[in-house]
Amino acid sequence: MNRADFQKLAELRIREAKILLDSKQYEGAYYLAGYAVECALKACIAKKTKRHDFPPNEKTVREYYTHELEKLVKGADLGVALKAKESSDVQFKLNWAVVKNWNEQARYETEIDNKQAGDLYSAITDRKHGVLSWLKKYW
Repeated sequence: MNRADFQKLAELRIREAKILLDSKQYEGAYYLAGYAVECALKACIAKKTKRHDFPPNEKTVREYYTHELEKLVKGADLGVALKAKESSDVQFKLNWAVVKNWNEQARYETEIDNKQAGDLYSAITDRKHGVLSWLKKYW
């Protein structure tokens, strides 16, 4: 996997999340929307590596082989930028608060409702204050 692969996956997964959300398939929409952010963060990490490849050696970069968004922020060296963005943009801070609670265990959820899925999708895709548009600046 390389940076371009993760960028493409992020875009693909967020489009799929929208299709599922519109079809009232909230559990799948929620999972895929969060997974889009995970892929975007991995694209940011890949940008830091040789030829934009995702680090292949799990032993040396174990922290990158995770689904935990906050750990991926750290792996992408975006902690300072994230705090600065939260300080300067209250709506982004609220959006990140929604997004950071997503985890890969959402794939097993059977009780995600329209509000949960819609809130996550909106927090990610908001053009001015969304998490995905912010991450694209770094990928």
